[in-house]
Amino acid sequence: MAPEGTTVHASAVLAGARAVLIRGPAGAGKSGLALALIRAGQAGPLGFARLVGDDRITLEAVHRRLLARPAPALAGLIEVRGLGIRKVDHESVAVVGLVVDLAAPSANRLPETEAQETIILGIILPLLSVPPGCDPMPAVLAHLLTTGAEV
Repeated sequence: MAPEGTTVHASAVLAGARAVLIRGPAGAGKSGLALALIRAGQAGPLGFARLVGDDRITLEAVHRRLLARPAPALAGLIEVRGLGIRKVDHESVAVVGLVVDLAAPSANRLPETEAQETIILGIILPLLSVPPGCDPMPAVLAHLLTTGAEV
């Protein structure tokens, strides 16, 4: 039986203990960021990263946590630009710990505290907004590998 939830146009990668939910318009680089995170888990600074899902993610609020699952028809599949659809290892469910909005026109270089959160299905989550044309990987890695600092 499939879980009840909301399906969104997004990708998700389990990076360590929590998933990164990657949102953005078509062509913004969701799959590319997912692949970069997976690579960082294989031979880079993350230690562990595995695809949850690409293109469509089912979200469900359970016990004040946001769970992400791949759309059943797309489980284990990811789009690789220039190569097409590829099969990779994946997780069937993960708790979301960060939301990344790609090509976000409202992204600021030094965002206000309230701009660094979003609410999905009643769950408050950290938000990283990446401006159009900007490589998201350095900021995502910095968020995952450091703690926030007030100046």
